[in-house]
Amino acid sequence: MDLIVFLIIGGLAGAVAGRVVSGHGYGILMDIVVGVIGAFIGGWIFSRLLNLTGGGLIISFLAALVGAVILLWVIRLVSGGSARV
Repeated sequence: MDLIVFLIIGGLAGAVAGRVVSGHGYGILMDIVVGVIGAFIGGWIFSRLLNLTGGGLIISFLAALVGAVILLWVIRLVSGGSARV
């Protein structure tokens, strides 16, 4: 059950991050991938830099969203802004 919730939060965070960074999503599968990778990045940032752990669904979504935005920003920075994920 936790895996399903993790994938749903990752998918939502990836979709929102895609719209924030580039104005469109990347399709359901790539949104989930971006969101899940973003969840790991955001979780690391929240735990290391902000000393936040746990916190429930809202904090998990925010961490995934922040991580996904950072991931997409870095991808655009490295690729020159023209690459689609």
